[in-house]
Amino acid sequence: MTHYLHRGDLPDGLSFGSAVAVDSETMGLRLGRDGLCVVQLSAGDGDAHLVQLERNTYDAPNLKALLTDPKVLKIFHFGRFDIAMFLHHLDVVTTPVYCTKIASKLARTYTDRHGLKDVCRELAGIDLSKAQQSSDWGADTLSPEQQAYAASDVLYLHVVRERLDAMLAREGRTELAQACFDFLPARAELDLAGWEDIDIFAHS
Repeated sequence: MTHYLHRGDLPDGLSFGSAVAVDSETMGLRLGRDGLCVVQLSAGDGDAHLVQLERNTYDAPNLKALLTDPKVLKIFHFGRFDIAMFLHHLDVVTTPVYCTKIASKLARTYTDRHGLKDVCRELAGIDLSKAQQSSDWGADTLSPEQQAYAASDVLYLHVVRERLDAMLAREGRTELAQACFDFLPARAELDLAGWEDIDIFAHS
């Protein structure tokens, strides 16, 4: 079931357990220019909660508390972008985090296809539709198609994480993956500070 929260916040007392899948929809992919419009969350129980933010204030204290709760792991796919968006617009450092795209690149070295659609197809047996990916997420009210698309981006991340964890352990890369996850908030800060297209670890 999809719970659509129109220009609001998460309800008081809502619990996502020890891990919550998180994604966001924005007006574009440029940090600092494009607005953060929607944050979607799932506890992996088949339900998705879509928080359509009030972009004039970004007043969502319950959402911000969840994103910074040290007892709740936040599961992303390409978390680097979402974490930077949350830092810029919500003024929160999201932690602790897990990124299924990083995990996929470390575990699934037999392929170069690490997009959410490809990962979900192989590891969760789900064929995601990306038809609404480039739609207007700043609209006053999200269409049913937009709601379904946004929900699908978080509904399967728990299953994907479980499969990737097993693969990382099998390949002896669990600790390396964790170190990468721990660095993501700092990577997001670098992006916002102007190093988004620069590899500071490169020789030149």
